[in-house]
Amino acid sequence: MSEPPEEFIEIPLVVDPARDGFRLDRFLSSRIARLSRTRVQTIVDNGQVRRADTGEVLRRASQRVRAGESLVIRRPAPQEPEVVLDYREIFRDPDLLVIDKPAGLPVHPSASYHRHTLTQVLRTRLGTGHGWDMAHRLDRETSGVMVFGRREGSATALKKAFLGREVAKTYLALVHGCLEEHVRIDMSLGFAIGSKIRIKIGPVPVVDGGLPAATTVRPLRRGEFRGKPITLVEALPETGRQHQIRVHLAEIGHAVVGDKLYGLPEEEFLKVVEGGRKLHELGADLGLQRHALHAAALTLPHPGTGERVQFTAPWPSELAAILSP
Repeated sequence: MSEPPEEFIEIPLVVDPARDGFRLDRFLSSRIARLSRTRVQTIVDNGQVRRADTGEVLRRASQRVRAGESLVIRRPAPQEPEVVLDYREIFRDPDLLVIDKPAGLPVHPSASYHRHTLTQVLRTRLGTGHGWDMAHRLDRETSGVMVFGRREGSATALKKAFLGREVAKTYLALVHGCLEEHVRIDMSLGFAIGSKIRIKIGPVPVVDGGLPAATTVRPLRRGEFRGKPITLVEALPETGRQHQIRVHLAEIGHAVVGDKLYGLPEEEFLKVVEGGRKLHELGADLGLQRHALHAAALTLPHPGTGERVQFTAPWPSELAAILSP
């Protein structure tokens, strides 16, 4: 029996004016932040970058790119990790779709996930022309409430509500250590200074380009995980910066249980990024294959009526097995 044909994926990239004249390797690194320099060089050396219009393969990392050029990265489709290819629908009307996203399901395609994404699950479940557009995002390992609006209508109102801080977000998390009292963390954030991990966020002063970020945290219950104290907390983010809650909690000494990026020394995550170690091995080290952060509730103005509505998602069973609310 012959082998099945190898599947490929193509990633289109258009050179924007801000990157005009960049070296090819620098352009790729700036557009796909998760790629290390070594990985970018390998992609170029393997002839995986070409011009979209002519098909010409670009093999020199030092070659300059020009604004308006359309490039394509073509690479073998990865063996994607198994994830829950489903979601629970919480609410739907003509203007609003609300779901409970499972942990482990990425929202968009990435280096490791192409078909196993929420975007693809929506197409499969609702049809390719479903017309729903997500108003915000959740990290892959974060579970809980997500809202969508109509692409040609209500999605714009929802996105404006998030940007205008009209949406109240409530998260639950298990964190390491004993958090004794209510705390408000006011700490501006940006790409972590001095980090070798491109996607890592950390404290960055506003004068150095950091964005204001604030999270209120309240302890709810105490427990134990793997023989050490943990605390169940409620986190209320006042802003919506990338990885905000995870970074804020880690910076005050209470990293989220199971957090592979902010709950371990950076060298351990680098072994995954550049050393070929499997991500699930880090999960085994931490005793949990997801981080214990859950989007429990969203309160927002309904994009059709303007009435404030609230939607909730139950605490996941795998986290309740550690500590229930």
